[in-house]
Amino acid sequence: MKRKWMGSSLAFASVGLLVGPLQGVEAATPKIKVHYIDVGQGDAIYIKMPSGEDIVIDGGNKGKGDELVAYLKKQKVGDIEVLISTHPDADHIGGLDEVLDSFKVKSVYAPKVKHTTQAYKDFLLAVKREKLTIKTAKAGVSFPVKGVKAQFVGPVKDYAKSDLNNWSAVLHVAYKKNTFLFTGDAELKSEQDMIAKKKTLRADVLKVGHHGAKTSTSATFLKYVKPKYAVISVGKNAYGHPTKEVVTNLKRAKATMLRTDKSGTIVFEGNGSSYTIKKSK
Repeated sequence: MKRKWMGSSLAFASVGLLVGPLQGVEAATPKIKVHYIDVGQGDAIYIKMPSGEDIVIDGGNKGKGDELVAYLKKQKVGDIEVLISTHPDADHIGGLDEVLDSFKVKSVYAPKVKHTTQAYKDFLLAVKREKLTIKTAKAGVSFPVKGVKAQFVGPVKDYAKSDLNNWSAVLHVAYKKNTFLFTGDAELKSEQDMIAKKKTLRADVLKVGHHGAKTSTSATFLKYVKPKYAVISVGKNAYGHPTKEVVTNLKRAKATMLRTDKSGTIVFEGNGSSYTIKKSK
């Protein structure tokens, strides 16, 4: 039996708006909606695909699971076709056990690397309770979504077991001309390897790697991604995220920066050509 979800502190309130050249496209046009959910210092992303599939990437820290579940319930999520753990760090995997306990999940993807933390063990136990098998997230793996191309472009190789960030599953999503790149905490080595393997990196919207740490989002990487928008999932932290180096790189790349600590939950809605952007604060 699925656990009851608790009240949300992720209420979606005010609306900000940026509109591309095709404002006024008919209401019936299928759309992709990408929610960069404000979970403080951590990552949690929900994608509603144009054909209705629900995708969740990461679940924030331990203690954020209830808030994430409440947010997904508010979006009328009934079940989840694909759940992705980009890597085992607690600020990404911490809330996923509660998501698994609260929704029927059809497929779980994660990179083939282990960790010893309680957050990782709780994730594995939740997967086991649901009688699911974890599918390996690595470059070249894709999953079927009608009208959308969703393919992992990283990691392209194995890294040291202690090098968890570079194991991050990196997902590229393309719906017609709307393109998104979700990087987890992938750092410079992973970025360089994806470039060397000529992976598809070009994306309008980049989820900035590792909350804006200077070990990610190199100027070279940005030359391949060419983002119009850069979303930084970040909260109050002692690491200086996002760092001035990354902010400088993004400014030089002329990407519009959006931060969850300043804008709250950020939602991109794409009609295949242009975007609207909504912010919760």
